[in-house]
Amino acid sequence: MKVSDVMSTPPVCVASDATLTEVAGRMAEHAVGSVLVVDGGVLHGIVTDRDLALRGVGGGLDPGARVDTVMSPPAVTVDADADLQVAYRAFRRTGVRRLPVLDANRVVGMLTVDDLLLDVFRRLTDLLGPVAWSILQEPPKPPSAGTSRP
Repeated sequence: MKVSDVMSTPPVCVASDATLTEVAGRMAEHAVGSVLVVDGGVLHGIVTDRDLALRGVGGGLDPGARVDTVMSPPAVTVDADADLQVAYRAFRRTGVRRLPVLDANRVVGMLTVDDLLLDVFRRLTDLLGPVAWSILQEPPKPPSAGTSRP
């Protein structure tokens, strides 16, 4: 399975000159905890709700300050065509919770720990669905002799 099969699209992006207020608004509008900072198709960084709270407001910055003053550079990215195991290793190795997804150095999505959990639950449901259905279809077995019921 590839990263592109699980990633969230489209990525929520802002320009590096967007204000902290604008970024917070985009996060609220799209119900996400992070946005990518992209100029001219080039990924410059990522800013999370935590960055806004701690580096922005908590750091005494004006809400009109530019997002590039609080963003983190995208030290870790993953290729859209990479095997999902590559992403799992990147998450474990770095401790980040979000990976920008690139295709030929162009931002095409975001992969989060939540995306991986949803994928695991989907696969588990696919595996257990037939088993659960067969159990529901079998008539209940009578209790064995010698067992007591409360």
